[in-house]
Amino acid sequence: MKSKWVEYNGKSIFYQDFSNHFFNEQAVIEELKQVQEIVLSQPEYSLLVISNFSNTEITSSLMPILNESSSKTKSHVRKTAVLGVTGIKRALGDLLSRITGQELMYFSNEMDAKEWLTKE
Repeated sequence: MKSKWVEYNGKSIFYQDFSNHFFNEQAVIEELKQVQEIVLSQPEYSLLVISNFSNTEITSSLMPILNESSSKTKSHVRKTAVLGVTGIKRALGDLLSRITGQELMYFSNEMDAKEWLTKE
């Protein structure tokens, strides 16, 4: 599993690392399963999350899987910052957000994402 916990401004952030999987859907799915287990083990509305999709394609077959996971885990997440989502991937992210009701905030770099997550 590439995902990990990171500390920033005295707060824990769960860094979900889906980056550099390119067109490897199975790698994304495997990472997602492990990530989902960790998220569901946390108290409700407690998690600060960075989801990094840089250099990973979100295909039409991945969308239902991401939707289902987001629906299951959203009650455990307080804030989600997303990296590596632009263009058509951004449109798919917006669709995911509308379907699941989980708000996503998009960033072009990790430092800005961490600042936003840890700011009350």
